Amino acid sequence: MALRRVLLFVKPFDVYPPRPLAAAASSPPPPPPPLRVSNPKVLNYLDDRCRVHKETINLCKSVLQRKSIDWISVQRNDMSNPIHDVDLVISVGGDGTLLRASHFLNSSIPVLGVNSDPTCPDEVDELTDEFDARRSTGHLCAATAANFEQILDATLDGSRQPSELSRISVKLNGLQLPTYALNDILVSHPCPASVSRFSFRSSGLRVATPAGSTAAMLSAGGFVMPISSHELQYMIREPISPRDADKPLLHGLVKQGQHILVVWYNEEGAVYFDGSHVMHSIQHGDTLEISSDAPILKVILPENLLKQGS
Repeated sequence: MALRRVLLFVKPFDVYPPRPLAAAASSPPPPPPPLRVSNPKVLNYLDDRCRVHKETINLCKSVLQRKSIDWISVQRNDMSNPIHDVDLVISVGGDGTLLRASHFLNSSIPVLGVNSDPTCPDEVDELTDEFDARRSTGHLCAATAANFEQILDATLDGSRQPSELSRISVKLNGLQLPTYALNDILVSHPCPASVSRFSFRSSGLRVATPAGSTAAMLSAGGFVMPISSHELQYMIREPISPRDADKPLLHGLVKQGQHILVVWYNEEGAVYFDGSHVMHSIQHGDTLEISSDAPILKVILPENLLKQGS
């Protein structure tokens, strides 16, 4: 099927605070701002990240203008309704932007991620002793500025097909919540320093898809799952009692067709979807049913993940 209607879904430009402009010569100099960054390389690094991101957006727009397609652009913060009436969504940013786009997509519209600010290994080697100079990981992004037109052409002519990734479904007291998580969910107290109480006390429950198993789940001691799997991985975060740490159900898999049933015992709580941007409140006595019984998401994956899934 030819793809001829495209939505460009972009990360905002103003992700870093602007640098102060020099005052006019006739104006009295303003009082110096409090010193917050002692290393000017940090400011130059942030400025460069913003510049590279803008250049990638402009390149993507320039490429789309040369194609025989209809396209529009929208900043991710301006999107509030489900995405319809397009054949392809192109997210320009990183994994966070692709995740945000996924919350507005059903199982019929594919998404192509463009990593607008990929990490530069030489830059990391040069600055590693001064600060963390890693940029966007773009784990799920198939394209960068360097290969965007090539990947887009392959997607438009059908030679590059999307993969079907599992998402997480959450039912609250039997009612389906409208957001499906592509990476993971976290069930916890709204204040991360507070104790969460369900079947036992901990700092929360995390459930991840295969796509999300390389993110927070892996950092917490989980394992990487095959990208094509339809299972979920769960982990109890930081059990309070040392005796709970030996329980076999602290970490495991939820197979396709199975679900996790959680009864919440705190006065208040929250379910976070793919980070902190989407949150649903829960309260004492609420029941959550967590499973992979959710619409798949079609994603144009990078080559390394395609090889992993084959």
